[in-house]
Amino acid sequence: MRIINIGPDPSLAYRPNLETSKVKDKEDYRNFESGSLIDRVFNTYSLMHTYQTVEFVNQKHTEWNGCNHTRMGMMDAIMSLDQLVDESDPDVDFPNSFHAFQTAEGIRQEHPDKEWFQLVGLIHDVGKIMALWDEPQWAVVGDTFPVGCKFQNSIVFRNNTFLKNPDDNNPKYNTEFGIYEPNCGLDNVLMSWGHDEYLYRVMKFNKCLIPEEGLYMIRFHSFYPWHSHGDYMHLCNDKDLKMLPWVKEFNKFDLYTKTTDLPDVNNLKVYYQSLIDKYCPGVLQW
Repeated sequence: MRIINIGPDPSLAYRPNLETSKVKDKEDYRNFESGSLIDRVFNTYSLMHTYQTVEFVNQKHTEWNGCNHTRMGMMDAIMSLDQLVDESDPDVDFPNSFHAFQTAEGIRQEHPDKEWFQLVGLIHDVGKIMALWDEPQWAVVGDTFPVGCKFQNSIVFRNNTFLKNPDDNNPKYNTEFGIYEPNCGLDNVLMSWGHDEYLYRVMKFNKCLIPEEGLYMIRFHSFYPWHSHGDYMHLCNDKDLKMLPWVKEFNKFDLYTKTTDLPDVNNLKVYYQSLIDKYCPGVLQW
């Protein structure tokens, strides 16, 4: 895990040199072939694709689904991500807390009438708090994918990072459907373990009031092979297909708000705390 000492004003440490910064074109996002961060990104995915197996995922569900690690309010959880830089992300090299507010503000601008959607933008990555509790980043961040069936070609670095994953050579798991039935529904599919599934479990455990569309955004926003490449449709049921447009709508804010123009977090806290108080109030169990 990468921990950062950011001092009293974290924005000062991460604001770019204004003479050299520029707005990225959409096609420049998610570049997994080159760039200053590519070695860090590739190493993270290599570990992920080696160790994310059916056995490992089941173990993590046992460890984390009981939400017995700590008690904390949502805003405190968000701000704890000041300490975390996502080592799988080729687009940003600043703390994840800024990305939370960037995403939320992007949604707020286009969907001013959907408070729950704005809140999902704010909290969607909070599951990365696991990395502050000694979970390795390859089990927390990055794109997700089903385990227990064939790893599809649209998975990032598919060709050269699964070579040591035992499930890739297991005939029980390496077929198109693997351990699943056709159109079984994503709710019945084991996803690689990470922040998406963990935060979804926290929301359900604490009976938060976010609607089903928002829960799908939280649970599957990192499932790029599905929502951006159209893979794994053979596992989807009607509910998944109904929710897919919502996940796609969320993705454009999650991805394209990642800029070096960092928000003034202190000025935004009051508004977003009011949404937290409405949809996931009080002290939550994590």
